[in-house]
Amino acid sequence: MSHKVRRSNIELSVTAIAPLTPPGLSSPMTQQPILITGGTGKVGTRIVSHLRRKDVAVRAGSRSGTPRFDWTDQHTWDAALHGSRTVFIVPHDGELLTRPFVQRAKDLGVERIVLLSGRGVDVPGYAGDNSAAGKTHIDGEDAVRSCGLAWTILRPGWFAQNFSEGFFRDEVLAGEVRLPAGDGAVSFVDAEDIAAVAVAALTEDGHEGQTYELSGPRALSIAEALALISEATGRMVRYVPLTVEEFIIQLEDEGWPKIDAQAYADAIAPIRRGMDEHLSDGVQRALGRPPRDFARFVTDAAAAGAWLD
Repeated sequence: MSHKVRRSNIELSVTAIAPLTPPGLSSPMTQQPILITGGTGKVGTRIVSHLRRKDVAVRAGSRSGTPRFDWTDQHTWDAALHGSRTVFIVPHDGELLTRPFVQRAKDLGVERIVLLSGRGVDVPGYAGDNSAAGKTHIDGEDAVRSCGLAWTILRPGWFAQNFSEGFFRDEVLAGEVRLPAGDGAVSFVDAEDIAAVAVAALTEDGHEGQTYELSGPRALSIAEALALISEATGRMVRYVPLTVEEFIIQLEDEGWPKIDAQAYADAIAPIRRGMDEHLSDGVQRALGRPPRDFARFVTDAAAAGAWLD
């Protein structure tokens, strides 16, 4: 999964706001746009692109969008939701905001919700007891399942794009990826597949009430994944296994707060314990085709210049 680590002390309560036409939007609307929260993220940008290619009206929800959408500012929610009947939710990790957002969406006439959750939500011991992201996903899934609307839940594993767009990229460019992952393997899922499943669930019938566990077609160790990147790019990248203690000290030396360093280490722990190597059938079930292989991701990313300095 993306495993974003966030810290926030902000607490919000949602108050009823009359669903008037918000500033910046014309009325009546000639189309009902699909709202994609996290519309500028790894998955969100791909969903937006897919929908636009299909000539489907779409609204990319983000703090820089028009209208603006900010998870931590409830006053932006109505404008983003206005006129939408279908919503894709990328939760705000570390905050229990999915439930009030789903309720507000329902109040404003949304009929279908697709939620991006994460692998291991229902697996005992997968996330640490203090995992903020885990609590967000558990509460968010319950909110969606019990909301009374049509819903679909996506549970992807680790994104392949973490090597090309995410927090592994700088280490790939530096030639070393240093993690407390042991020799554990991961069935990395391509964000293109996550987006394709999301688009199907947002625009087609037959996905209501489904929970799609998403992975790639095979599991690779970190060393094996980096070997494929090295081969495709001609850039030698090696895996350096660390102990948890070494990893946390390294992050603290880089300026990370200890609580964030520990959270990152906890996110890596399932790999080390062999809990991320299993294969899931969600892509096949949702799309009727096998998932994209990690090697194909590497080839496409290298061709696109993902690892150029």
